[in-house]
Amino acid sequence: MDDREWLLSRFEEQRPRLWAVAYRMLGSTGEADDAVQEAWLRASRADTGRVENLPAWLTTVVARLSLNMLRSRKLRREEPLDVQTPEQVIGHEDGSDPEQEALLADSVGLALLVVLDTLAPAERLAFVLHDMFDLPFDEIAPIVGRSPAAARQLASRARRRVRGVNTLPDSDLTRQRRVVDAYLAATRAGDFEALVVLLDPDVVLRADPESVPTGIPMVIRGARAVAKGAITSSERAQFTQPALVNGAVGLVMAPRGQLVVALRFTITHDKITEIDVVADPARLRQLELAVLSD
Repeated sequence: MDDREWLLSRFEEQRPRLWAVAYRMLGSTGEADDAVQEAWLRASRADTGRVENLPAWLTTVVARLSLNMLRSRKLRREEPLDVQTPEQVIGHEDGSDPEQEALLADSVGLALLVVLDTLAPAERLAFVLHDMFDLPFDEIAPIVGRSPAAARQLASRARRRVRGVNTLPDSDLTRQRRVVDAYLAATRAGDFEALVVLLDPDVVLRADPESVPTGIPMVIRGARAVAKGAITSSERAQFTQPALVNGAVGLVMAPRGQLVVALRFTITHDKITEIDVVADPARLRQLELAVLSD
């Protein structure tokens, strides 16, 4: 076996882990593929014979590539973009399989990907590498260009954002979670009657312009009307998971790990009385999102 074959064999051994690092950093299967492929190209051109710890070296390469891609993404978001409806985002013009991505995001934790997407790139990297892949801060520090102590602070800040702050007692959150989980399950299943049971007869749903194809703010009143609207959103529901939204249980919809819609609920006596559908990017950025503990 020559040197290149040996390197390829070692790289393939590490590929699943490298891809997992990239995916948790980027929240996109396509971008994760690109990062891992670029890591192989760099490894194949480098003098890896002098590398003492090849897995750690490869992890560093993938992490730096992912960090650069995140920073580039943040810059692109500052440029004017055409507004896309959630249906356009779900369409996956890049050719990826939406069902596969939904399953993958579900296994990783879609809500976690959404919260990670709100972090600064360096915070996200420090948190992912340390809390998910057990890299020491001495190794993370040079990747983010900080001291080990500063890298530790980055991860700590990210951890606080991920966990969030509960504004309600645990018992209230548990009851809310039960209702919201049932709402999501009924929507995914297209179970109209189950939705009607969960909704207060006088429930009000308010949707901002960006969340509807017409681009006009919408208000729907009454359990049967709201349930009918929810049934039409069953495709969206495949990319939706519960999360803490402003300290209460809500739903986030994030195809390819990028938040496009959030649902805020008002629940009284185990019935949903109000639903606020938020898709306006400015409003989404103002939401405080966190991962729900199991």
